[in-house]
Amino acid sequence: MSTFARFSEQPDAARLLDAALREGPAHAYLFHGPAGVGKREAARTFAHAVLRTTREFHPDLYELDAVGEMIRIDAIRELRRDLHMRPFEASHRVYLIHRAHLLNEDAADALLKDLEEPPPYAVIVLIADDLGPLPETIRSRCQLVPFRRLSERAMRELAAARAPQLDAAAQASLARVAAGRMDRLERLLDPSASARREALIEQARAVYRDPQFDASAAASALIANAQARADEARDVEEARIRDLELPAREAETRVKRAARGAEREELLAQLEELAAWYRDLVAVAVGAGEAAIHLDKLPLLEADATRERLLGAERAAESVRETWRALEELNLAPQLALEALFVQVQRELG
Repeated sequence: MSTFARFSEQPDAARLLDAALREGPAHAYLFHGPAGVGKREAARTFAHAVLRTTREFHPDLYELDAVGEMIRIDAIRELRRDLHMRPFEASHRVYLIHRAHLLNEDAADALLKDLEEPPPYAVIVLIADDLGPLPETIRSRCQLVPFRRLSERAMRELAAARAPQLDAAAQASLARVAAGRMDRLERLLDPSASARREALIEQARAVYRDPQFDASAAASALIANAQARADEARDVEEARIRDLELPAREAETRVKRAARGAEREELLAQLEELAAWYRDLVAVAVGAGEAAIHLDKLPLLEADATRERLLGAERAAESVRETWRALEELNLAPQLALEALFVQVQRELG
């Protein structure tokens, strides 16, 4: 039986990793694909199989993760010192570098030296949500292992298992909004996340329903949602490092980075859902309500979707997607970018 049988949603990755275990692992792998699709779990499963252990912790397993928004050179230097220690128990030592897309330039350069000439016992696994930030020199020295978003069927099964109290329509809607990502589904099931989602949908509708709609206030509502998510991440990080006895400055830096990362993720996720709302207006207006993402809000969409709004909704969805791309790629001021977006969307739909 395949070691990766439970990763049936990732057949390409399972096939490549099963072959690696049969033939002997290469010196470096790069697991890549969207966040929240099982890369971390698959990497640990692979590491345990290489080390031939069922223990969660093993002396020949080394894991490195980003602190906040990047992996810095000091973390790679520490890994490199460990890299040249021979295995304690197994025939290999396995190094998992989570969120490798957050390697800064100096850290990537330092890691490259060991990818070029690694010790014969070392197996280095980089786990990245995006290949783009990684230098070609690093990508070319790793075997690529692709991961993809989970199917809607799998997401519905997860939603049903995690939230049996919800009706089928609500479960299906959450599965679609999560867009194939388990981490996003978990967040959507959190009560505070549910409240933020309601606030977002309220602003999405106010654009074309409220004669007194205020673009600045709508932008502020989305910023407040993102800041609330940052506060949650800050609390989690503070609890995580409480017993680590870190220097005060390092502890403060870790907490700030975790909060900034969560705030940015929440902001981008809100824009994805905002675009989906206007796309759903189009789907319902042309009689394809079953294709809507917001199935739990179908009565609202049916009340809002009109032929007169059809073209405006299409343009509004594209405007949101353009803003998402701009915020994802450029260092824009979120409040100003969102205000400009809502002015544009109101022009299309108001």
